[in-house]
Amino acid sequence: MHTSPTPAHSLHQQESHTTPSPILFLMVGAATLGTLLYAGFLLDPAHRGDLLPYSMVLLAESVLVAQAFFGMWTILSGGHNPRDFAYFHSRDALFGVNAKRRGLPPPLWPVELNGRPASVDVFITTCGEAPSVIRRTVQAAIEIHGVHRTWILDDGRSDEVRAIASDEGARYVRRLSSGGAKAGNINHALTLAKGDFFAVFDADFVPRPGFIEETLPFFHDSKLAFVQTPQSYGNLHTTIARGAAYMQAVFYRFIQPGRNRFNAAFCVGTNVMFRRAAIDDVGGIYTDSKSEDVWTSLMLHEAGWNSVFIPDVLAVGDAPETIEAYSKQQLRWATGGFEILLTHNPLSRHRRLSLEQRIQYLVTSTFYLTGICPLILLMLPPLEIFFDLKPMTVDTTVLTWFLYYAGFYLLQIIFAWYTLGSFRWETLTLAAVSFPIYVKALTNAIKRKDVGWQATGTAKGSSPFNFIVPQVLFFIFLALTSVVGIFRDIDNGSVALATAWNVTNTVILGAFVLAALRESRGKDVPRSAASDHRQERPMRTVVARPASTSVAAPAPASAAVPVAAKQEPAVEPARWSTPLPRRVKGIVS
Repeated sequence: MHTSPTPAHSLHQQESHTTPSPILFLMVGAATLGTLLYAGFLLDPAHRGDLLPYSMVLLAESVLVAQAFFGMWTILSGGHNPRDFAYFHSRDALFGVNAKRRGLPPPLWPVELNGRPASVDVFITTCGEAPSVIRRTVQAAIEIHGVHRTWILDDGRSDEVRAIASDEGARYVRRLSSGGAKAGNINHALTLAKGDFFAVFDADFVPRPGFIEETLPFFHDSKLAFVQTPQSYGNLHTTIARGAAYMQAVFYRFIQPGRNRFNAAFCVGTNVMFRRAAIDDVGGIYTDSKSEDVWTSLMLHEAGWNSVFIPDVLAVGDAPETIEAYSKQQLRWATGGFEILLTHNPLSRHRRLSLEQRIQYLVTSTFYLTGICPLILLMLPPLEIFFDLKPMTVDTTVLTWFLYYAGFYLLQIIFAWYTLGSFRWETLTLAAVSFPIYVKALTNAIKRKDVGWQATGTAKGSSPFNFIVPQVLFFIFLALTSVVGIFRDIDNGSVALATAWNVTNTVILGAFVLAALRESRGKDVPRSAASDHRQERPMRTVVARPASTSVAAPAPASAAVPVAAKQEPAVEPARWSTPLPRRVKGIVS
């Protein structure tokens, strides 16, 4: 697989293969067997070493083994095909029989579902991304096949973005406040847009023309709340971007499709189509967490709604390209997951979920504990080198330990290599060094601390070393420990496993610090954004007022200045469109 694919050859490019292949069954079976054998080895009292390091190993490996086991169970459940006869029947009738014959361009084809007209809104959420990035997404959104309205939801309050809306013919909405972050932005737009269905795209995810055609037919099921498609990336040209993208590959290609079996596939915040009635039923997009996507999914599943994930790539975006962007993204996601575990435990008897849904949400809410496990495992070699504390009994030979250890870890790596077509050292590095992010996320969730919200593509360009101080300190500590271990082994006349393990950890952390150094020197920098191409198109203006005003009137298509409203969460604001002079700027309240 190329390291810098174009969108057409992006990371998750594939069709909807819904049935696991026999080789996949074999690989998962072997990995499961290796997992069980390793678990049995660890739990055997005859192999128990010193209490402290043994307890640390047991804690860390229990989390990793449990996540691996449930992940493989979910993957083997992926034979469910959400595209049934009713789906194909709805798709055949989606644009009617005469739309193409009348010579209408695809974006103007009337949309019908279950024999009735269906209205669709397309939301592009923005919060400070580069205007050229927003423009390319808006242009693609407008060209989606089927009649729809394209909205730019601008929490960045940018006049340049407003001009893009004017140029491209999109509706523009700007709030007076940023309450609720992205979720609040969408909820505010829902007081203005009244489509039966709405799609959400982050500013950097460029939709493909067939997005409506591929997702809307699923809504023949009156209990379907949303259809989620993968996050796929076309910017795999930095170390961080490649590592971050490949970390999610197995999830989108195998885990999410497997969750269809249990009606437990969840929203990931972009590249998704919602039923408006479902979101209204749960009171809007969830605003009390910065991981509004998974929380909204949980609320919908508890309310009895269904979800569908399809592995078809229908939008291509940008992975985080810098350490700053990656750190803030992972902090936001992990905090949201831990919040579910600590404040809305899926196993609680108060949750209105099936047993399978409870298990899947428990796995989701505990997943980022696997990111803390490397911290525990990093400390084991120093404990042995400095204090002679061993996790396993001295009666266990290195070869015996390695065979069981390899039975778990090497089979996991081979499985990842098979499913992805390659194995990326960047992924291994990020997985091993991201523990400070997840420790902070767990602390934030325990303290109920607001982590703030920032779009992935809007990192401020600070030095990467501002975000990896713990990793740098650990690298120095492990490097010094390796020196001590090497001198100790020279005196003993043999190489200890602890020394080899510690040197390996030092190299992994060193590779990450080197990547940060390259980034800080500009040798591993983000790709320049797409060219800022402009086209003159008629502007649609949306003006919203506080709820005390009650005027409503349509606006001509030639209106030029977009203005938006103060958010009123509990009361829907009055709304109208009106022409304003081109030189008028700012927000009318």
